[in-house]
Amino acid sequence: MRERLAARGLGGDVVDSYRYAARIFSKVVSDGYIGMVRTIPHVYGFIYDRAERSSDAGGFRSWAHHFTARNIRRLIERVRPSVVVCTHAFPCGVMSAYKRLYDDTLPVMGIVTDFAVHPFWIYENVDAYAVATPEIRAAMIARGVGPDRIAVDGIPVDARFGEPLGDRAALRARLGLAPDRPVALVMGGGLGLGPVAATVRALHDTGSPASAVVIVGRNRALARRLEERARRDGADVRILGFVDNVFDWMRASDVLISKPGGLSTSEALAAGVPMILLRPLPGQEQRNARYLAARGAAVRVSRTRELSRTVDAVLREDGISPGLRAAGARIARPDAAERVAARIAALASRARTPRSAGEPAASETGIEYKTA
Repeated sequence: MRERLAARGLGGDVVDSYRYAARIFSKVVSDGYIGMVRTIPHVYGFIYDRAERSSDAGGFRSWAHHFTARNIRRLIERVRPSVVVCTHAFPCGVMSAYKRLYDDTLPVMGIVTDFAVHPFWIYENVDAYAVATPEIRAAMIARGVGPDRIAVDGIPVDARFGEPLGDRAALRARLGLAPDRPVALVMGGGLGLGPVAATVRALHDTGSPASAVVIVGRNRALARRLEERARRDGADVRILGFVDNVFDWMRASDVLISKPGGLSTSEALAAGVPMILLRPLPGQEQRNARYLAARGAAVRVSRTRELSRTVDAVLREDGISPGLRAAGARIARPDAAERVAARIAALASRARTPRSAGEPAASETGIEYKTA
Protein backbone atom coordinates (compact mmCIF):
# COMPACT_ATOMS: atom_id res chain seq x y z
CA MET A 1 0.00 0.00 0.00
CA ARG A 2 2.85 2.37 0.74
CA GLU A 3 4.22 1.81 -2.78
CA ARG A 4 0.85 2.50 -4.42
CA LEU A 5 0.37 5.64 -2.31
CA ALA A 6 3.89 6.84 -3.16
CA ALA A 7 2.97 6.53 -6.84
CA ARG A 8 0.18 9.02 -6.09
CA GLY A 9 2.60 11.40 -4.39
CA LEU A 10 1.54 10.44 -0.86
CA GLY A 11 4.29 9.62 1.62
CA GLY A 12 3.76 7.22 4.47
CA ASP A 13 5.34 5.43 7.43
CA VAL A 14 4.81 1.79 8.38
CA VAL A 15 4.44 1.42 12.16
CA ASP A 16 4.24 -1.75 14.25
CA SER A 17 1.44 -0.94 16.66
CA TYR A 18 2.62 -3.62 19.12
CA ARG A 19 5.69 -1.48 19.80
CA TYR A 20 3.36 0.95 21.57
CA ALA A 21 1.35 -1.67 23.42
CA ALA A 22 2.10 -2.91 26.90
CA ARG A 23 4.96 -5.39 26.77
CA ILE A 24 2.90 -8.09 28.43
CA PHE A 25 0.12 -7.70 25.86
CA SER A 26 2.52 -7.85 22.92
CA LYS A 27 4.16 -10.93 24.43
CA VAL A 28 0.87 -12.69 25.05
CA VAL A 29 -0.44 -12.00 21.56
CA SER A 30 2.70 -12.78 19.52
CA ASP A 31 4.23 -15.64 21.50
CA GLY A 32 0.88 -16.96 22.64
CA TYR A 33 -0.54 -17.15 19.13
CA ILE A 34 2.51 -18.85 17.63
CA GLY A 35 2.75 -21.26 20.54
CA MET A 36 -0.92 -22.23 20.36
CA VAL A 37 -1.10 -22.75 16.61
CA ARG A 38 2.02 -24.91 16.76
CA THR A 39 1.11 -27.07 19.74
CA ILE A 40 -2.60 -26.77 20.64
CA PRO A 41 -4.37 -25.32 17.58
CA HIS A 42 -7.77 -26.54 18.78
CA VAL A 43 -7.46 -24.24 21.81
CA TYR A 44 -6.78 -21.27 19.56
CA GLY A 45 -9.77 -22.29 17.45
CA PHE A 46 -11.99 -22.37 20.56
CA ILE A 47 -10.84 -18.91 21.64
CA TYR A 48 -11.31 -17.54 18.10
CA ASP A 49 -14.82 -18.99 17.79
CA ARG A 50 -15.88 -17.74 21.20
CA ALA A 51 -14.57 -14.24 20.49
CA GLU A 52 -16.33 -14.31 17.12
CA ARG A 53 -19.69 -14.70 18.87
CA SER A 54 -19.02 -11.88 21.33
CA SER A 55 -20.42 -8.38 20.82
CA ASP A 56 -18.28 -6.63 23.45
CA ALA A 57 -14.59 -5.86 23.18
CA GLY A 58 -13.82 -7.44 26.56
CA GLY A 59 -12.02 -5.84 29.48
CA PHE A 60 -8.43 -6.85 28.71
CA ARG A 61 -8.64 -5.96 25.03
CA SER A 62 -10.37 -2.64 25.80
CA TRP A 63 -7.61 -1.81 28.25
CA ALA A 64 -4.96 -2.73 25.66
CA HIS A 65 -6.57 -0.46 23.05
CA HIS A 66 -6.85 2.38 25.57
CA PHE A 67 -3.26 1.94 26.81
CA THR A 68 -1.81 1.76 23.28
CA ALA A 69 -3.80 4.78 22.12
CA ARG A 70 -2.23 6.84 24.91
CA ASN A 71 1.26 5.61 23.98
CA ILE A 72 0.84 6.26 20.28
CA ARG A 73 -0.54 9.77 20.81
CA ARG A 74 2.89 11.44 20.78
CA LEU A 75 3.78 9.78 17.47
CA ILE A 76 0.53 10.86 15.81
CA GLU A 77 0.82 14.43 17.08
CA ARG A 78 4.41 14.58 15.77
CA VAL A 79 3.71 13.04 12.36
CA ARG A 80 0.23 14.57 11.98
CA PRO A 81 -0.95 12.04 9.38
CA SER A 82 -3.75 12.84 6.99
CA VAL A 83 -5.08 9.31 7.38
CA VAL A 84 -4.23 6.16 9.35
CA VAL A 85 -4.50 2.78 7.60
CA CYS A 86 -4.83 -0.40 9.68
CA THR A 87 -3.96 -3.75 8.11
CA HIS A 88 -4.59 -5.74 11.30
CA ALA A 89 -7.51 -5.86 13.73
CA PHE A 90 -5.47 -4.70 16.77
CA PRO A 91 -4.46 -1.25 15.42
CA CYS A 92 -8.03 -0.85 14.16
CA GLY A 93 -9.19 -1.10 17.78
CA VAL A 94 -6.37 1.17 18.94
CA MET A 95 -7.30 3.88 16.46
CA SER A 96 -10.96 3.58 17.40
CA ALA A 97 -9.94 4.28 21.00
CA TYR A 98 -7.64 7.10 19.88
CA LYS A 99 -10.44 8.81 18.02
CA ARG A 100 -12.74 8.57 21.04
CA LEU A 101 -10.09 9.92 23.38
CA TYR A 102 -8.24 12.57 21.41
CA ASP A 103 -9.24 13.37 17.85
CA ASP A 104 -12.43 12.14 16.24
CA THR A 105 -11.62 13.96 12.98
CA LEU A 106 -8.61 11.80 12.07
CA PRO A 107 -9.67 9.51 9.16
CA VAL A 108 -9.02 5.80 9.74
CA MET A 109 -9.32 2.94 7.26
CA GLY A 110 -9.25 -0.77 8.03
CA ILE A 111 -8.07 -3.22 5.35
CA VAL A 112 -9.41 -6.67 6.20
CA THR A 113 -6.82 -9.18 5.02
CA ASP A 114 -8.83 -12.42 5.09
CA PHE A 115 -11.84 -13.83 3.25
CA ALA A 116 -13.91 -13.63 6.43
CA VAL A 117 -14.13 -10.87 9.01
CA HIS A 118 -13.81 -11.26 12.77
CA PRO A 119 -15.73 -8.82 15.01
CA PHE A 120 -12.39 -7.60 16.38
CA TRP A 121 -12.12 -5.57 13.14
CA ILE A 122 -15.42 -3.76 13.49
CA TYR A 123 -15.73 -0.38 15.22
CA GLU A 124 -18.39 2.26 14.79
CA ASN A 125 -15.96 5.18 14.38
CA VAL A 126 -13.62 3.67 11.77
CA ASP A 127 -14.33 5.75 8.67
CA ALA A 128 -13.79 3.20 5.90
CA TYR A 129 -13.17 -0.46 5.30
CA ALA A 130 -11.71 -2.35 2.36
CA VAL A 131 -12.86 -5.97 2.28
CA ALA A 132 -12.28 -9.01 0.10
CA THR A 133 -15.79 -10.29 -0.58
CA PRO A 134 -19.43 -9.22 -0.87
CA GLU A 135 -20.16 -11.66 1.96
CA ILE A 136 -17.87 -9.74 4.33
CA ARG A 137 -19.56 -6.49 3.37
CA ALA A 138 -22.98 -7.96 4.09
CA ALA A 139 -21.80 -9.32 7.46
CA MET A 140 -20.42 -5.93 8.49
CA ILE A 141 -23.59 -4.14 7.45
CA ALA A 142 -25.56 -6.64 9.55
CA ARG A 143 -23.37 -5.62 12.52
CA GLY A 144 -24.23 -1.96 12.05
CA VAL A 145 -21.47 -0.61 9.78
CA GLY A 146 -22.81 1.89 7.27
CA PRO A 147 -22.86 0.53 3.72
CA ASP A 148 -21.16 3.66 2.40
CA ARG A 149 -18.13 2.90 4.58
CA ILE A 150 -17.41 -0.53 3.07
CA ALA A 151 -16.09 -1.33 -0.42
CA VAL A 152 -15.28 -4.74 -1.87
CA ASP A 153 -11.81 -3.77 -3.07
CA GLY A 154 -10.03 -7.08 -2.49
CA ILE A 155 -6.92 -7.84 -0.45
CA PRO A 156 -3.99 -5.66 -1.60
CA VAL A 157 -0.99 -7.49 -3.05
CA ASP A 158 2.07 -6.50 -5.06
CA ALA A 159 0.96 -5.59 -8.58
CA ARG A 160 3.62 -7.91 -10.02
CA PHE A 161 1.56 -10.96 -9.02
CA GLY A 162 -1.08 -9.94 -11.54
CA GLU A 163 1.15 -8.98 -14.47
CA PRO A 164 0.78 -10.97 -17.72
CA LEU A 165 2.91 -14.10 -17.54
CA GLY A 166 4.71 -13.67 -20.85
CA ASP A 167 7.33 -16.28 -21.67
CA ARG A 168 6.95 -18.92 -18.95
CA ALA A 169 9.81 -21.03 -20.30
CA ALA A 170 12.14 -18.04 -20.02
CA LEU A 171 10.96 -17.40 -16.46
CA ARG A 172 11.62 -21.00 -15.47
CA ALA A 173 15.05 -20.89 -17.06
CA ARG A 174 15.87 -17.73 -15.12
CA LEU A 175 14.83 -19.44 -11.88
CA GLY A 176 16.84 -22.57 -12.72
CA LEU A 177 13.80 -24.85 -13.04
CA ALA A 178 13.67 -27.85 -15.36
CA PRO A 179 11.63 -27.02 -18.47
CA ASP A 180 10.07 -30.50 -18.80
CA ARG A 181 8.84 -31.21 -15.25
CA PRO A 182 5.83 -29.80 -13.40
CA VAL A 183 6.72 -27.61 -10.43
CA ALA A 184 5.01 -27.87 -7.04
CA LEU A 185 5.59 -24.81 -4.84
CA VAL A 186 5.30 -25.38 -1.08
CA MET A 187 4.88 -22.44 1.31
CA GLY A 188 4.36 -22.30 5.06
CA GLY A 189 4.27 -18.54 5.61
CA GLY A 190 7.12 -16.34 6.80
CA LEU A 191 7.65 -18.56 9.86
CA GLY A 192 7.50 -21.83 7.94
CA LEU A 193 4.47 -23.02 9.92
CA GLY A 194 2.36 -25.98 8.93
CA PRO A 195 3.21 -29.57 7.90
CA VAL A 196 5.90 -28.51 5.42
CA ALA A 197 8.18 -31.53 5.97
CA ALA A 198 5.26 -33.96 5.63
CA THR A 199 4.21 -32.17 2.46
CA VAL A 200 7.64 -32.64 0.89
CA ARG A 201 7.57 -36.35 1.77
CA ALA A 202 4.13 -36.66 0.17
CA LEU A 203 5.38 -35.00 -3.02
CA HIS A 204 8.18 -37.55 -3.21
CA ASP A 205 5.49 -40.26 -3.33
CA THR A 206 3.40 -38.79 -6.15
CA GLY A 207 3.13 -40.48 -9.51
CA SER A 208 3.89 -37.20 -11.26
CA PRO A 209 7.60 -36.44 -11.63
CA ALA A 210 7.26 -33.01 -10.06
CA SER A 211 10.06 -30.75 -8.93
CA ALA A 212 9.39 -29.37 -5.45
CA VAL A 213 10.31 -25.82 -4.48
CA VAL A 214 9.91 -25.07 -0.77
CA ILE A 215 9.93 -21.54 0.66
CA VAL A 216 10.52 -21.79 4.42
CA GLY A 217 10.85 -18.09 5.21
CA ARG A 218 13.01 -17.46 8.27
CA ASN A 219 12.67 -20.99 9.66
CA ARG A 220 16.30 -22.13 9.37
CA ALA A 221 15.79 -25.23 11.46
CA LEU A 222 13.12 -26.42 9.05
CA ALA A 223 15.41 -25.70 6.09
CA ARG A 224 18.14 -27.90 7.60
CA ARG A 225 15.71 -30.76 8.25
CA LEU A 226 14.37 -30.59 4.70
CA GLU A 227 17.85 -30.54 3.19
CA GLU A 228 18.92 -33.58 5.21
CA ARG A 229 15.76 -35.48 4.25
CA ALA A 230 16.10 -34.59 0.56
CA ARG A 231 19.71 -35.86 0.51
CA ARG A 232 18.66 -39.08 2.22
CA ASP A 233 15.71 -39.70 -0.13
CA GLY A 234 17.35 -38.43 -3.30
CA ALA A 235 14.34 -36.18 -3.81
CA ASP A 236 14.16 -33.35 -6.35
CA VAL A 237 13.67 -30.55 -3.83
CA ARG A 238 14.85 -26.97 -3.87
CA ILE A 239 14.74 -25.15 -0.52
CA LEU A 240 14.62 -21.38 -0.28
CA GLY A 241 14.61 -19.08 2.74
CA PHE A 242 13.08 -15.62 2.68
CA VAL A 243 12.70 -14.42 -0.93
CA ASP A 244 11.52 -11.10 -2.35
CA ASN A 245 10.24 -12.48 -5.66
CA VAL A 246 7.49 -14.86 -4.58
CA PHE A 247 5.50 -13.64 -7.60
CA ASP A 248 8.07 -15.22 -9.93
CA TRP A 249 7.95 -18.58 -8.14
CA MET A 250 4.16 -18.64 -8.13
CA ARG A 251 3.87 -17.74 -11.79
CA ALA A 252 6.43 -20.41 -12.72
CA SER A 253 4.68 -23.17 -10.74
CA ASP A 254 1.96 -25.64 -11.73
CA VAL A 255 0.49 -25.99 -8.25
CA LEU A 256 0.86 -24.24 -4.89
CA ILE A 257 0.56 -26.17 -1.63
CA SER A 258 0.17 -23.69 1.18
CA LYS A 259 -1.43 -22.54 4.39
CA PRO A 260 -4.55 -20.53 3.51
CA GLY A 261 -3.41 -17.16 4.77
CA GLY A 262 -5.36 -14.24 3.34
CA LEU A 263 -2.35 -12.55 1.74
CA SER A 264 -0.66 -15.62 0.29
CA THR A 265 -3.90 -16.94 -1.22
CA SER A 266 -4.70 -13.51 -2.67
CA GLU A 267 -1.24 -13.48 -4.25
CA ALA A 268 -1.86 -16.95 -5.68
CA LEU A 269 -5.23 -15.88 -7.10
CA ALA A 270 -3.60 -12.89 -8.78
CA ALA A 271 -0.76 -15.08 -10.12
CA GLY A 272 -3.20 -17.68 -11.46
CA VAL A 273 -1.57 -20.70 -9.80
CA PRO A 274 -3.86 -23.59 -8.73
CA MET A 275 -3.96 -24.00 -4.96
CA ILE A 276 -4.07 -26.98 -2.62
CA LEU A 277 -4.77 -25.81 0.93
CA LEU A 278 -3.41 -28.28 3.46
CA ARG A 279 -4.65 -28.61 7.04
CA PRO A 280 -5.74 -25.02 7.67
CA LEU A 281 -5.28 -23.78 11.20
CA PRO A 282 -8.43 -23.10 13.23
CA GLY A 283 -9.76 -19.59 12.99
CA GLN A 284 -9.22 -17.33 10.00
CA GLU A 285 -7.34 -19.97 7.99
CA GLN A 286 -10.26 -22.40 8.18
CA ARG A 287 -12.61 -19.69 7.01
CA ASN A 288 -10.30 -18.70 4.14
CA ALA A 289 -10.03 -22.34 3.02
CA ARG A 290 -13.79 -22.80 3.25
CA TYR A 291 -14.48 -19.73 1.13
CA LEU A 292 -11.95 -20.54 -1.59
CA ALA A 293 -12.88 -24.23 -1.82
CA ALA A 294 -16.60 -23.44 -1.98
CA ARG A 295 -15.98 -21.24 -5.01
CA GLY A 296 -13.84 -23.80 -6.80
CA ALA A 297 -10.69 -21.68 -6.53
CA ALA A 298 -8.76 -24.16 -4.38
CA VAL A 299 -8.72 -27.79 -3.25
CA ARG A 300 -8.82 -28.34 0.49
CA VAL A 301 -6.96 -31.32 1.97
CA SER A 302 -7.34 -32.11 5.65
CA ARG A 303 -4.87 -35.03 5.91
CA THR A 304 -1.32 -35.16 4.65
CA ARG A 305 -1.80 -38.75 3.48
CA GLU A 306 -4.39 -37.49 0.97
CA LEU A 307 -1.95 -35.02 -0.53
CA SER A 308 -0.10 -37.28 -3.01
CA ARG A 309 -3.34 -38.30 -4.68
CA THR A 310 -4.59 -34.72 -4.80
CA VAL A 311 -1.37 -33.39 -6.33
CA ASP A 312 -1.48 -36.13 -8.97
CA ALA A 313 -5.07 -35.20 -9.81
CA VAL A 314 -4.29 -31.50 -10.19
CA LEU A 315 -1.22 -32.13 -12.32
CA ARG A 316 -2.49 -34.99 -14.47
CA GLU A 317 -6.29 -35.01 -14.76
CA ASP A 318 -7.80 -32.94 -17.54
CA GLY A 319 -9.96 -30.08 -16.38
CA ILE A 320 -8.92 -29.82 -12.74
CA SER A 321 -6.06 -27.35 -13.10
CA PRO A 322 -7.84 -25.21 -15.75
CA GLY A 323 -10.97 -25.23 -13.57
CA LEU A 324 -9.06 -24.01 -10.54
CA ARG A 325 -7.42 -21.28 -12.60
CA ALA A 326 -10.74 -20.15 -14.08
CA ALA A 327 -12.51 -20.08 -10.71
CA GLY A 328 -9.58 -18.23 -9.16
CA ALA A 329 -9.63 -15.65 -11.93
CA ARG A 330 -13.29 -14.88 -11.14
CA ILE A 331 -12.50 -13.83 -7.57
CA ALA A 332 -8.93 -12.55 -8.02
CA ARG A 333 -8.44 -8.82 -7.53
CA PRO A 334 -4.89 -8.06 -8.66
CA ASP A 335 -5.74 -4.34 -8.77
CA ALA A 336 -6.86 -4.25 -5.12
CA ALA A 337 -3.90 -2.16 -3.95
CA GLU A 338 -4.61 0.54 -6.52
CA ARG A 339 -8.32 0.56 -5.69
CA VAL A 340 -7.62 0.90 -1.97
CA ALA A 341 -4.96 3.57 -2.59
CA ALA A 342 -7.55 5.69 -4.41
CA ARG A 343 -9.87 5.50 -1.40
CA ILE A 344 -7.05 6.29 1.04
CA ALA A 345 -6.12 9.32 -1.06
CA ALA A 346 -9.72 10.51 -0.88
CA LEU A 347 -9.72 10.14 2.91
CA ALA A 348 -6.38 11.95 3.17
CA SER A 349 -7.78 14.94 1.32
CA ARG A 350 -10.37 15.60 4.02
CA ALA A 351 -9.91 18.82 5.95
CA ARG A 352 -9.03 18.20 9.58
CA THR A 353 -9.79 20.41 12.56
CA PRO A 354 -8.28 18.55 15.52
CA ARG A 355 -8.86 19.55 19.12
CA SER A 356 -6.06 21.38 20.86
CA ALA A 357 -3.42 19.27 22.61
CA GLY A 358 -4.57 18.06 26.01
CA GLU A 359 -8.27 18.59 25.33
CA PRO A 360 -9.97 15.24 25.99
CA ALA A 361 -12.96 13.85 24.18
CA ALA A 362 -16.21 14.00 26.10
CA SER A 363 -16.26 10.21 26.32
CA GLU A 364 -12.76 9.84 27.78
CA THR A 365 -13.96 8.97 31.25
CA GLY A 366 -15.68 5.64 31.75
CA ILE A 367 -15.31 4.62 28.10
CA GLU A 368 -16.39 1.16 27.01
CA TYR A 369 -15.13 0.05 23.63
CA LYS A 370 -17.55 -2.15 21.77
CA THR A 371 -17.76 -3.58 18.31
CA ALA A 372 -20.42 -2.00 16.17
